[in-house]
Amino acid sequence: MATVTVRDRTRLPEQQVPDTKYPYPGIPTTCDGAEAVVWVETRISQGSGAFPITSSTTMGGGFNQAMMNGTPNLWGDQLVFVEPESEHSAATFCEGFALAGGRVTNFTSGQGLVLMKEVLYTIAGKRLPMVFNIGARALTSQGLNVHAGHDDVMSVADCGWGVLFGRNAQEAADLCLISRRAAEASKTPFLNVQDGFLTTHTVENVRLPEPEFMKQFIGKPESKLMNLMDPDSPLMSGVVQNQDSYMKGKIAQRWYYDQVAPALAEAFAELQLQTGRKYDAVVPYRCEDAEIIFVGMGSYMETAQTTVDYLRDKKGIRAGCLNIHCFRPVPAKAIVAALRNCRAFTVLERMDDPLSTTGNHLTREIKAAFCDAAIGRHTGDNIAAIPRICHAAAGLGSRDVRPGDLVAVGEHMAQRGGPDFFVLGIKHSLALEAHEDPDLRPTGAFSMRGHSVGGFGSVTTNKVIATIAGEVFGKDVQAYPKYGSEKKGLPTTYYLTIADSHIYTHSELEHVDLIVLNDTNAVFSGNPLTGMVEGGAIFMQSPHPRAHDVWSRIPAHHQHTIRSRKLRVYFADMVSIAREVASVADLEMRMQGIVLLGAFLRLTPYAKASGISDEQVYGGVEKALRKYFGKRGEQVVQDNMTCVRRGYSEMQEIPVEIIQATP
Repeated sequence: MATVTVRDRTRLPEQQVPDTKYPYPGIPTTCDGAEAVVWVETRISQGSGAFPITSSTTMGGGFNQAMMNGTPNLWGDQLVFVEPESEHSAATFCEGFALAGGRVTNFTSGQGLVLMKEVLYTIAGKRLPMVFNIGARALTSQGLNVHAGHDDVMSVADCGWGVLFGRNAQEAADLCLISRRAAEASKTPFLNVQDGFLTTHTVENVRLPEPEFMKQFIGKPESKLMNLMDPDSPLMSGVVQNQDSYMKGKIAQRWYYDQVAPALAEAFAELQLQTGRKYDAVVPYRCEDAEIIFVGMGSYMETAQTTVDYLRDKKGIRAGCLNIHCFRPVPAKAIVAALRNCRAFTVLERMDDPLSTTGNHLTREIKAAFCDAAIGRHTGDNIAAIPRICHAAAGLGSRDVRPGDLVAVGEHMAQRGGPDFFVLGIKHSLALEAHEDPDLRPTGAFSMRGHSVGGFGSVTTNKVIATIAGEVFGKDVQAYPKYGSEKKGLPTTYYLTIADSHIYTHSELEHVDLIVLNDTNAVFSGNPLTGMVEGGAIFMQSPHPRAHDVWSRIPAHHQHTIRSRKLRVYFADMVSIAREVASVADLEMRMQGIVLLGAFLRLTPYAKASGISDEQVYGGVEKALRKYFGKRGEQVVQDNMTCVRRGYSEMQEIPVEIIQATP
C-alpha cells in the first residue's frame, strides 16, 4: 500500500486556523459533532422540543441535561426542553414556541425528520426562523439502518427550509451559528446537517465558538424575533385561504426566499472576519486547472479532498474537489463557475433514487444549473460545452467510502468512456472496482483498531483516549465507533487515529499500529490482525496469568502472522480487574474497556514525547473520565482511575523468545 505526503498537511484546514489577528479564534477542545452542536444551542437558544431518535439522541440528551442542571443561556434565560410523544409533536411544539417569539431548536434523524414533514411546511409558511439539527440517516426502505444517509434530508428538501451540510464536528458547530443568523435575517427556517454517527459520534479536534462571540454574532432573542401570539399586537397566522387569496400569499413569500442567499453570504463573511474560519456555499479545492472533479456533501468530501492530492501527486491526474455546504438555496451559479472548465465531474450522493432516470437530488440540481447556464440564464453567457456528468451512490447506511473507491472514480473519469452512473464500496454489476487503497493518513500517524462487544465500555474508552491525546498531548485526533442498531452484546469495532495535523480521511482503518482485542472471541474468529503494520502491537484480554498459556491459546494462523510481521503481544485480565474494582455493579462490564486506557498510556510514547509529567498525564486522565462518568458520582470516577492504573501496571508482554520458539 502506498503512503503519500499530502500538500499542506503541516497546517489545519481553513476552518480551524487559529490566528491571533482574529478576535475569536475558538476554544480548543476535543468533542464529537453532537457535542459541538449542543455547545452552541444550549447557549444561543431558549428551548427545544425533541423526540430521541438515533443518531441525534445525544444532541437532545445534551440539551436536556443542560436544562436539568439549571444552566441558563447567554442572556440568562432558563432553558426549556420538552419531549413529546413523537417527532411530529416535537416539531409542533417548536412551531408554537417560535410563534410566541422564542428561539427554539430541534434534533432529529431519519424517519423522525420525515414524520415531521407536514409541520415543516407550516413552520416555513409562517416564517418562523428556527434551526433543526440533523444527524442525517438512511431511511428504512429495504431494511432498517440507523446510520448515515442523505435520503432523509432530501425527502424534506421541498419544504421551504434552508439546508447546510457540514463535513466534520467543527463545521457542525460553525454552520449551526451560520444557520441561525441567516434564518433570523431572512425569516426562513434552516436544517443544519451532519452525517449520522460519522460526524455526530466522531471525536475530533474542535475550536468551540466563544460565548462572547456567539452572543455578538447571534444577538438577543427579543431583538431578533417577533411574538405572533401577542394579544396587544394581534396578527393572523395559518388561516384558511380560498381561491382568491392562497396563491397571492404563496407567491408573495418569494420575497423572503430572495433574502436567504444574501443572508448566508453575510453570515459566512462575518464568521470569517471574527474567527478566521472560512465558509461559503461551495468550497472548491484545486479546481482551477482540474480536468476531473469530485462533487458532494458531507463527511466523505474530506476523504475526497485528500484523494485529490494523491491523484495529482502520485497518478498525474489533475483532480479537484468541490464541497457543497449549501443545498438550499441551491448555489447554481457558483457550482457552474467551479465546474464549467473541467472535462468530467462525478457527483457523489449518500442515497439512491432508482426511479429518477436523471440522477439523485444533487445530480438533478447540478444538471439543471448547467442547462440554465447553457442558455445564459445564470452566467450571462452561453457555455460552449457541458462537462461529462457522472454520478454515484456511495456510503449508504454508513457503508465505508475509502480512498481506493475515490481513486477508482478519478481514474474512471480520466479514462473517458464507461457508465455515467455507478456505485461504490460493494460488489454489484453497477460498482466501480477499487484496485488499490492508498494510506492517506498524515505522515507519522498512529492508528488503533479495537474489536469488542457492545456494552464493554470500549467505545467510551476510545473517546477518553482521544480526549487525552488531543487535550493533554496536543495531538490531532479522530475517534469513532462501528456498531449496529442492535449494539449491546454484539460485536463492536472502534477506531482511533492520532497525528500531528488534521486527519482528512473518514473511513475504517485498514493500516493500524495497535490492535485491541477486548473480546476474546475475536482472537478465534475472522481476521482481526488484518492491516497490521510491521512491528505493531496487540493488546488482548486474557484470564491466564502466564505468557506461555496466553500464547498457546492463540490460533496457529494468527501466531504465524505475529511472527512474520514481528508484532509485539501484550495481555491483561481486564475482566478480573473490572470485577475487583467496580463499586457499582452495573458498571463492571463497562470498566473492562477502561483498563485499556492504562495499557495505551504504557504502550504509546506520547506522554514522554510531550515532555509532561506523570502527574499531568493522570490529571488529564481524571479530567476526561470525569467528563464521561462524573454524573455517576466521585466513587465511579475513582474506580475508573484505579482501572487505568492497574491496566498500566498489570499489563504483561509475551516474550519474543516464546513467540519465535513456536515452529
